[in-house]
Amino acid sequence: MAEKAKSNGEIFDTKVLKRTFDFVKPYIKQFYLLIFLTVLTGVLAPIRPYLTQATVDQHILLGDAEGLVFMVWLMVILSVVQAVVQFAYSYLSGWLGQYIVRDIRVKLYEHITQLKLQFYDKTPIGNLITRTISDVESLSNVFTDGLAAMVGDLLQLIFILGLMFYTDWKLTLVSMAAFPLLILATYVFKEKVKYAFNEVRTAVSSLNTFAQEHITGMSIVQIFGSEKAEFNKFNDINREHRRAHLKSVMYYSVYFPVAEVIGAMGTGLLVWYGARGVLHEDVTLGILIAFIMYIAMFFRPIRQIADRFNTLQMGIVSSSRLLKLLDDHSFIQVSGSHIPKKVEGNVKFDNVFFAYNATDYVLKDISFEVKKGETVALVGATGAGKSSIINLLSRFYEIEKGEITVDGRNILDYNLSALRKNIGVVLQDVFLFSDSIMNNITLSNPEITRESVLKAAELVGAKTFIEKLPEGFDYNVMERGATLSVGQRQLISFVRTMVYDPAIMVLDEATSSVDTETEELIQNAITNMMKGRTSIIIAHRLATIQKADKIIVLDKGEIKEVGTHDELLAKNGYYANLHQMQYKSMANLNV
Repeated sequence: MAEKAKSNGEIFDTKVLKRTFDFVKPYIKQFYLLIFLTVLTGVLAPIRPYLTQATVDQHILLGDAEGLVFMVWLMVILSVVQAVVQFAYSYLSGWLGQYIVRDIRVKLYEHITQLKLQFYDKTPIGNLITRTISDVESLSNVFTDGLAAMVGDLLQLIFILGLMFYTDWKLTLVSMAAFPLLILATYVFKEKVKYAFNEVRTAVSSLNTFAQEHITGMSIVQIFGSEKAEFNKFNDINREHRRAHLKSVMYYSVYFPVAEVIGAMGTGLLVWYGARGVLHEDVTLGILIAFIMYIAMFFRPIRQIADRFNTLQMGIVSSSRLLKLLDDHSFIQVSGSHIPKKVEGNVKFDNVFFAYNATDYVLKDISFEVKKGETVALVGATGAGKSSIINLLSRFYEIEKGEITVDGRNILDYNLSALRKNIGVVLQDVFLFSDSIMNNITLSNPEITRESVLKAAELVGAKTFIEKLPEGFDYNVMERGATLSVGQRQLISFVRTMVYDPAIMVLDEATSSVDTETEELIQNAITNMMKGRTSIIIAHRLATIQKADKIIVLDKGEIKEVGTHDELLAKNGYYANLHQMQYKSMANLNV
């Protein structure tokens, strides 16, 4: 968007600005009040020099003590009114900015949670953090210190200029002699800072992405002794961030002294010409004093406008990024409305084709059926398509061709939330939030009672170890469950699944990475969880699926064999080869 604006010769993308101000609509009354206060501020400020002129010429020089007292009181009242208006303006602009930012963050987060997992496969998490935190904060400045403030500054300039020309047009032209130089300096500054700010935003995004990924993966960094190499990478990114910031600091450091010098030149010309006018009685002393005040007030908003303009540009750049994210509608389609009273658990894949990038199929013509209460195991080498099948069943991804049904109804017809509540998924990589065990199980769902959690924990055999923890179910597991063992985390994930009492269980070989000590406990938990439920298991250890009703062997996205353990061994095909390879590896391990 920003590039488009640039190519069209626009100062900034007006379409983005218009869409940004759509967020103001819920607070339109407050926004109009803010504009009124802005206008009032712009009008009140130049009145003080005018009153000063009248005080000097009409009262001080004429010795009118009574009139002088009146004028002093008038200026005091004006100052109080200005202070009140300025307070109201500052508070309201801050209030408006923060409420709008809150709404944008809520809308952005809600939007992000509805995006397909495919979106997260290709989008760095650091970029999303930058959008929801830094970019939204930058956008808040558009409302607190951006357009409304610029409007106030422009009105003040117009009103000052009008009063100056009304008072003495010759003195005004002399005062404005240095004005073109200030305009030129401001334009150059604006252009330079615009590009510097864009570099800063890019550098911040890169820094957030790198820090998030490497802090999350710190164990890998330390395991492979890559601390120094990763530090050097971080140092390079941080150095680029510093360079971009210093470039903008340098432009500010040059511009403001230059602006001060130009302003001083204008004041010098004014004093020189005005003093001659006073000596020749062409200009009154009050007018000269008023013009000195006018010129100071005039050049200050010019400098502020340049700063505010760049604040506005930064906000527009951030807004364009936020709007681009909000315009990404790669949502899971939720047009289905069917909410079943009870899911029996009959699952069928019928000629299903699926590709992550819409061209290279990872699943090709997959067809199989799992009847109510049956246990089906998916086996195959890494990349065979096992995880893709369970992701499609829960509609984390959408298929290209074919049909998936539950109880004879296409999963597209189901209400998405109702469908997922009836499919209990337990993954190998258990994710726990930095919160209590209770909240990690319920995920703050008010429908899940403490009694149902205790019942589920008892069922999977997790209640005993949880109650032995310092605070029991209220024990904080810290980030990603760092204070628990792999087996304990897995048991908690079982409880989290079982509180929904799902009709269909999907297990991604939940015992493949647990310690030997708790493997038996977990196997018993799995047995209890599978009772009376349709179960689909991704199997890495073939020894754990010998009792499965059906084993489906996958290779390169295609079904190669289907049968029981004994039937597949008798075929002496893919499964038999996998079984033999795994048996040999286990035998070697025991040796």
